[in-house]
This record gives sequence, C-alpha cells and structure tokens, in this order.
Amino acid sequence: MNWIPLDSLDQLNKIIERSNEIPCAIFKHSTRCSISSMAKLRLEGDWDFSNNDIEAYYLDLIAHRDISNQIAETFSVHHESPQILLIKNGACTYDSSHLDITVDELKEGLTAKW
Repeated sequence: MNWIPLDSLDQLNKIIERSNEIPCAIFKHSTRCSISSMAKLRLEGDWDFSNNDIEAYYLDLIAHRDISNQIAETFSVHHESPQILLIKNGACTYDSSHLDITVDELKEGLTAKW
C-alpha cells in the first residue's frame, strides 16, 4: 500500500480535481489513538487495490487538524477519528469511521453508482 501524505490545504483541492480521473481515499488518522492505529493496520493488511484502482491519502490529524476541519466542511461530513472518505468526481461518495473502516466496505463504495 502506498500512502500519499496529505499535508496541505492546497493538496486537498488537487485531490478533488484528481478524483475526476481516479477515486481517492482519504484516511484521517490520530497517531495518539489505538483504535485509529488498529483501523490503519487492518486497511494496510487487507489492501488489495492496484495503484490504478484508487489513490490512498494519509492525513495525520494531530499535525494537520486544519486540513481535517476543511475536509469536514468541504464534503459536509461529521469529523471523526479514525475516518475514511472516498472521493469520486469531486464529491465524497462514502465515509466510515472507527472499526467500520474495512477494505470490503471501501470496495462497495467504489462500485456503487453515485
């Protein structure tokens, strides 16, 4: 799995644009939370997407709370941690949090018509 660090507000706009070409997942991770660490490890262990299927972005919430706040506002989703959002065609088409974060659920979000 190749995480792409999300560390600037400008990059968030680029992800929105990029999602018109390829779906993008944003994983919001709290480095101080054991549940967040478990969700991240589960994602990494089960990840079987190719780089052509989806791009995976990693947001360190502790270091970049401003970006997390902007994500919540931009996509009209309630902030949670950990949380994963699927961005397709500039919109959040799926989000999940805590132990509901799974590769299988993400796959369903990818195949759903939106």
